[in-house]
Amino acid sequence: MTAVSPTQPDAEVVVLPVAPLTPVASVQGTLALDLGPRLDVPEVPVSERPRGAATDVVDVDLVRRRRFEQHAARIGAAVVEIVGGDRPVSQVLRWTTPEVYQDLARRAHLVAAAVGRRPGAGGIQSVRPQLVAAHTSFVSQRCAEVSLHVRYGERSRAVAARFELIRDRWQVSALEFA
Repeated sequence: MTAVSPTQPDAEVVVLPVAPLTPVASVQGTLALDLGPRLDVPEVPVSERPRGAATDVVDVDLVRRRRFEQHAARIGAAVVEIVGGDRPVSQVLRWTTPEVYQDLARRAHLVAAAVGRRPGAGGIQSVRPQLVAAHTSFVSQRCAEVSLHVRYGERSRAVAARFELIRDRWQVSALEFA
């Protein structure tokens, strides 16, 4: 469309169509989030629901679970006592992989050196560690993960352990202290 300007008779004026206006948001520069409470209960698929006392990736029969939990609790208590200097690291040689064994020996040596004693000789800590709880989750038929709650007097620590069935024996293959 063209029009003639009244001041300049031979000049053309071009009229362009106007774009629709974009509505202005009530809050500029932020994400619009619904922060209201959710009142409905989310549906959890049957395959993702917890089974019994622990949540397993694979199904494990109750007898095997109880045996493993007792073994894991004994090894977990021993590991905590080794790191604290109350027990020699050689007591878990059969139940740990070489890497975990070396890490435990190093930790025990560092704690003992800090107080001027031999590792595993006992009497290093004024308060002995106490295993409060152990929670198990079977990742596969040959692998399980255990979280341990350990109390040192008024303080608590968490220990995570990965057990693998190696040569028909449950061995600690990874260990993490927090």
